[in-house]
Amino acid sequence: MPLDCSETLPTPPSPHRVVALVAPNQELYPVTSASAVFGYHGPDIPQHYSFSLGAEHPGSLPTTLGVPIQVDRGLEALDDADTVVIAGWTLAPSPAVLHAVSQAHARGARIVAVCAGIFIPAALGLLDGRRASVHWELSGELAARHPRVILDDTVIYVDHGDVATAGASAATPDLCLHQVLQEYGAAHAMRIGRQLAAGPHREGCQRQYPPLPTTGPMPDSLAPLLEWLLSRLPDQITVEDMAAYSRVSPRTLTRQFADQLGVPPARWLLERRLAATRALLEETDLPVETIATRVGLSSAVNLRRRFHTALRTTPAAYRRSFR
Repeated sequence: MPLDCSETLPTPPSPHRVVALVAPNQELYPVTSASAVFGYHGPDIPQHYSFSLGAEHPGSLPTTLGVPIQVDRGLEALDDADTVVIAGWTLAPSPAVLHAVSQAHARGARIVAVCAGIFIPAALGLLDGRRASVHWELSGELAARHPRVILDDTVIYVDHGDVATAGASAATPDLCLHQVLQEYGAAHAMRIGRQLAAGPHREGCQRQYPPLPTTGPMPDSLAPLLEWLLSRLPDQITVEDMAAYSRVSPRTLTRQFADQLGVPPARWLLERRLAATRALLEETDLPVETIATRVGLSSAVNLRRRFHTALRTTPAAYRRSFR
């Protein structure tokens, strides 16, 4: 009897299922931001996630944009979700919603609450005694309703693993890219960010700017400068050099960065250099000295110091964790 020498191809892993829980009068920005990060990115970027919507009452839901969205699945959508993104809600969620989210969390789903969505994990006690990023406008109401939550209105997001919170809806891309980075590495997160034309992923400890929380696509007024900086990472560039390129004063440039990106110019450039460092540590065997030169951090000593300050680990330990 002839032997069957045919190979059995391994079954590809199922994508990580992300469900955005939406409600009437939904703000679309956090929903579309989560979809942009977790959705389809074309054949050149591996598809690790699937994205869908769920609602307490499915059907046609009004939005703050004035046009409705069609939601086909109810709360049963959370039954097989790996991540539940709560993209906005009322301050007093219904028992049905609380039960569905509680059940999802109990079986291991990650809960990501954005802006007013924080009231759901807070009501479930998932944030009791834990720090949570809250929008400065909601901190008083949340403290009154859920005094056991440790509120922080100075950072853009806080991640505890099973529950993550983002105070402002504008921080949604940052928090979602943070999840991608944690699960699939900085290089994959950077590829998605570049496709979205997004600025560098911001760490959760970064300060909130309540009057104008911004992130996401590069502002048109700064786009030429940002592209110029990204093409010259190895070079030693000062704020004065950036201002000269943009034909404005250093003070005006610093104000533009603060208003439109929420960070000073030097911080923006350092974050991009650290992101490039992480990608090179993950994907290459280049020595730290070579990486430092390529990303513009000048020396291995400086790279290690900056890296440890930002990530609380060493380049060598970081590289090992991705090998």
